[in-house]
Amino acid sequence: MITELNDANFEQEVIKSDIPVLVDFWAEWCGPCRMLGPIIDKLSDEAEYQGKFKFGKLNVDQNPGMATKYQVMSIPLVLFFKNGEKVDQSLGAVPENAIKEKIAAII
Repeated sequence: MITELNDANFEQEVIKSDIPVLVDFWAEWCGPCRMLGPIIDKLSDEAEYQGKFKFGKLNVDQNPGMATKYQVMSIPLVLFFKNGEKVDQSLGAVPENAIKEKIAAII
């Protein structure tokens, strides 16, 4: 399941989360974002991550506060958080295996 993130709920859903969180920074007009989106959606539905990892998407056009805070200059940008801290990132439309490897390293 994907959590729709915004400037208002980011701290509660990501920083205060008791499990690690993947945050996909994206925008409607971004072609590579549309390529990465279905991969994130698929991973969020996989049973092996239920209760162990949270998946969220943040539209940078609608939420400039978080995009600015995390210095998002290019999208898609995936940030990985654990215990309220950014622990890893992935820039661009990367293959599913690359994201799975990063998740495995964090869990």
